[in-house]
Amino acid sequence: MAHFPELEEARLLRRYKRFLADIELTSGEQMTIHCPNTGSMLNCMSEGGRVWFSRSNDPKRKLPGTWEISETPQGRLACVNTGRANALVEEALRAGTITELAGFTTLKREVAYGEERSRIDFYLEYADGSKAYVEVKSVTLGYPDTPVAAFPDAVTQRGAKHLRELAGLARQGVRAVQLYCVNLTGIEAVRPAEEIDAGYAQALRAAVGWGRGAGLRHPAGRTADRGRPAAAGAAHSLSQMPWLSSRQSRASSHSPAHGPATHSPLSIRNCAP
Repeated sequence: MAHFPELEEARLLRRYKRFLADIELTSGEQMTIHCPNTGSMLNCMSEGGRVWFSRSNDPKRKLPGTWEISETPQGRLACVNTGRANALVEEALRAGTITELAGFTTLKREVAYGEERSRIDFYLEYADGSKAYVEVKSVTLGYPDTPVAAFPDAVTQRGAKHLRELAGLARQGVRAVQLYCVNLTGIEAVRPAEEIDAGYAQALRAAVGWGRGAGLRHPAGRTADRGRPAAAGAAHSLSQMPWLSSRQSRASSHSPAHGPATHSPLSIRNCAP
């Protein structure tokens, strides 16, 4: 990412009340930081594991630190700040990195749409009058001994609602895109986490039924000097799913180590900005 903040390394002591985390700095000092993630963060953290956080100089903030990246129990790096996903996607869209969505003349954020009164992450307009609605989800759930990530990491009625809204657009002939931003290193494919949220998996299948196949894309993660995650993020993997491309999964033979894959995971290919 072009404007990723400077990061400091620490050790995780505990996460609690969803939005709070206690950490220990390399100096031995302990502090409480903000956790910008509403999910369960399943398999994203372990007490004593390494974390990276950014600092804010805003005097109005109660907590000056924000948890950005976590070392997972599997030894991967996960960007746990879900707000980074939309920033990365916008950067890739404006750079033309996602070729299937390139060429738009207008990009708007948080546009109201749908019968259930939702707001789309990105609304795109093209010179020929066509439109595209792009919903972004951040994926950080990984399992041991498999390169297949899963979404969601907790029951998400909101996520299922977004799929219903996108499917409604597709039924009307409007381009509707569910884009998964895989913020986790070592991942080659993504599947719905039916063992966690069967309703979401069902909604995804129903939405895919209105699409034209599926495919995923991502930029490979990289690390910076001094052992810290690079500004681009730990593994800010950019992915896209239904209604976008006709490429078939290259990972259909993979069986995730945890939980049933009710339909083949989708493969990932590089699209680094």
